[in-house]
Amino acid sequence: MKPVIAATLIALSTSPAFAENVVKTSPLSVAETVDKLEAAVTGAGATVFARIDHAEAAKTVGKDIPDATLLMFGNPTLGTLAMESDLRAGLVLPLRVLAYEDDAGATQLTWAPAEDLFDGLDIPADAEVIAKINGALNALTDKATAE
Repeated sequence: MKPVIAATLIALSTSPAFAENVVKTSPLSVAETVDKLEAAVTGAGATVFARIDHAEAAKTVGKDIPDATLLMFGNPTLGTLAMESDLRAGLVLPLRVLAYEDDAGATQLTWAPAEDLFDGLDIPADAEVIAKINGALNALTDKATAE
């Protein structure tokens, strides 16, 4: 085996495995789900930085994709905790949750767990901030998917 190939195989086999994104089904439409998520975020004292309608953007270039909206939001209390450990956390903050219509027409919410967001940074997987962010994301998305 050539040294370059062997080194590549070793690197790939020792790379950390990424967890799956978290997914929750919503009984509501994409727009209704994002509206409720936005209300939950602001109700919790966090800031919504952007609401990006990907399907609408696709139409501007003559394309048609299923309904999909990204909500970007954050709370300086949690974000600063992460950035105190490693300023590079600013590359993955603010948090993002995507609401989209799946192939069956159901609305899904999805996001990357905090341990994946901060993978490769100087933030240990068992850091308190990771548990707090994951807890906040779960609580906010529970409110967004409640009827």
